[in-house]
Amino acid sequence: MHPKLIELGNFTIFSYGFFLVVAAVLGYFFLSTQARREYNIDSDKISSLLIWIVAASFVGGKVFFYLENPSQYLDHPARLYTDIGNGFVFYGSLIFSIPITIWFVLRNGWPVWGMLDLIGMTIPIIHTVGRLGCLMVGCCHGVPTDSILGITFSDPLCQAEPLNTPLHPTQIYSMVMLLAIFLFLFWKKNRKAFDGQIFLLYVILYSFGRSIIEIFRGDETRGYVIDGILSHSQFISLVLISVVVALYVYRYRVTRKP
Repeated sequence: MHPKLIELGNFTIFSYGFFLVVAAVLGYFFLSTQARREYNIDSDKISSLLIWIVAASFVGGKVFFYLENPSQYLDHPARLYTDIGNGFVFYGSLIFSIPITIWFVLRNGWPVWGMLDLIGMTIPIIHTVGRLGCLMVGCCHGVPTDSILGITFSDPLCQAEPLNTPLHPTQIYSMVMLLAIFLFLFWKKNRKAFDGQIFLLYVILYSFGRSIIEIFRGDETRGYVIDGILSHSQFISLVLISVVVALYVYRYRVTRKP
């Protein structure tokens, strides 16, 4: 694909950074519009919330990335700095951003579960566009395939391995899954049985879909809990599904009490 979107002399716009900015802008407009409509929350407050979420996502994504192969950073501490801009784990970003979001929502006196529902619809928007950046760069790629779905990366700057070989387009698989999740949650929004249902459904659906897409992932550096069988992301998916399903049942029962 094209890691560099635009290159004019010394001026370069990198694809990944460009689509991250687009994702953030779209996420902001969607969340601020929904928050104003549902809870009359000012857009400036949403801007502040997103700044906190971005900061927590960056830290969480890097922490989980380092934890995928901690030995190389213990043996070479300087890589903690040199790798600061390379590699993020989405689950780390998600897990770190949740408590920050709850803290900010409580501090402002907003409904926690209601706001989490809105964020549960916003994340797939941001994530879908972000995966487009991954596709352009070649990261989060799939294993080699002979199917008609295969995509060949040839740009030497691409992170896909191996180059010039058809690979499963796991970035596109993720985009399709995330778009489907968003459309379902948006439809479900006005039909939800309790506040928090949308957010909990998001976590369950994404975790389930991610665990399946992992089967086709080819970036081995993400590591395994059980070598070649259960990746770190699949393990986290299973843990999240177990915890969130239990919380879903609890919330459903509590809201059904007279």
